Amino acid sequence: MTRAECAKENFLAGYNCAQSVLLAFLDDVDAPKETMLAAVRPLGGGLGRLRETCGAVSGGAVALGLLFPDLPKAEIYALVQRLAHEFAAGNGTYNCGALLRGAGLPADTVPHPEERTPEYYRKRPCPDLIADAARIVEAICRERGRL
Repeated sequence: MTRAECAKENFLAGYNCAQSVLLAFLDDVDAPKETMLAAVRPLGGGLGRLRETCGAVSGGAVALGLLFPDLPKAEIYALVQRLAHEFAAGNGTYNCGALLRGAGLPADTVPHPEERTPEYYRKRPCPDLIADAARIVEAICRERGRL
């Protein structure tokens, strides 16, 4: 199973977008799963459902930071920018609200998430967006010999 497929399955299992991407890479990080999931939990919904930067991109950025802890700041920033630019090139943006509106969905910022029902998953672009972010992180890691 690819990291992208794993990330998508994580979302469909109930994790938020940021958690789903990070969880796909945790086996390569020396950090407790529950701690990492708690740390990125507020990033879901475009930062606490503010619909800003897509949580999948934020989770991917955290994964890159954990996978490359010794890189100088400029290099890790370059990797995160690559993730964001490639994600936006494939999806039109990395803004959560714009991604949802582009799928014909409301981008409300009420802090209460929707119930996870079969209809919820059918209408959302999130599983594929999450897979895309994980695919990009995996490609970066493979190019740099990390995975």
